[in-house]
Amino acid sequence: MTTTADRLYVWSMRTLLVVMLIATLFPLYWMVRTALTVPSSIVSDPTSLLPPTFTWGNFARVLGIVDTETAVELGGSGQAFQFFRYLLNTIVVAALITAGQVLFSSLAAYAFARLKFPGRDTLFTIYLAALMIPVIITVIPNYLLVRSFGWINTYQGIVAPFFLMTPFAVFFMRQFFLGIHRELEESALLDGAGRLRILWRIILPISKSPMVIVALITFTNSWNEYLWMLIVGRDHAVRVLTVAMGVFQAQTPQGAPDWGGLMSGAVLSALPVLVLFMFTGRHLVNSIGHTGIK
Repeated sequence: MTTTADRLYVWSMRTLLVVMLIATLFPLYWMVRTALTVPSSIVSDPTSLLPPTFTWGNFARVLGIVDTETAVELGGSGQAFQFFRYLLNTIVVAALITAGQVLFSSLAAYAFARLKFPGRDTLFTIYLAALMIPVIITVIPNYLLVRSFGWINTYQGIVAPFFLMTPFAVFFMRQFFLGIHRELEESALLDGAGRLRILWRIILPISKSPMVIVALITFTNSWNEYLWMLIVGRDHAVRVLTVAMGVFQAQTPQGAPDWGGLMSGAVLSALPVLVLFMFTGRHLVNSIGHTGIK
């Protein structure tokens, strides 16, 4: 029988969840609200929950579908912002990094989970220790290496440090592989299949859920990466959205932030990731806590 204390506890938890949800989503709402507001009204009426003066002009400026004079009238600098070019660059970079990490992390994870070789556990421990190394420490060595190859302002220079694998991805995939029943592989070995064939034909097809998680995390991190992209990919031909937004902010008139344009660009930049989560979120939810095969 449900007591008053139980009902009070349930309602208090629900209230807490609602408050946390509002606190999480409100900045996103305010970003959209600012993007739909005329720049002059953003500062003059900052307390309104709805756009004081509604406009699509900020999105038009970012997408480059208005002329220079109109862009200046709408509050911009008139500088060209080739959003679709930067979007394509970002998709290419994020897709290459994601494909590389999912593939090579799966190979490394399977080796650590199933193959027996001298020093395997020691090597895995040393590899995991890389999780404790701040990313900023590796920036200078990676830059010197990329520069020695002549890869500055190229796709390969941007992708190279992230392409092969990361300790987290290897660790995550290894834990899943350890939960797979060995009988599946032993049966395949008796039938004459090699390790690579077992991996491609048996292990990876039943590991779609953890692979989707690794792909989502990797793609999102690559999409939001800024420092390395700024150092290696400043050229217009390979510039990604995060770097382009920083350049766009620097081009605003009189040094004042163009909040309408910046928030419009942020909304447009976030849409591809949101769409990706809409189509793959079910796999992510179903895979949380999943460590083996039922």
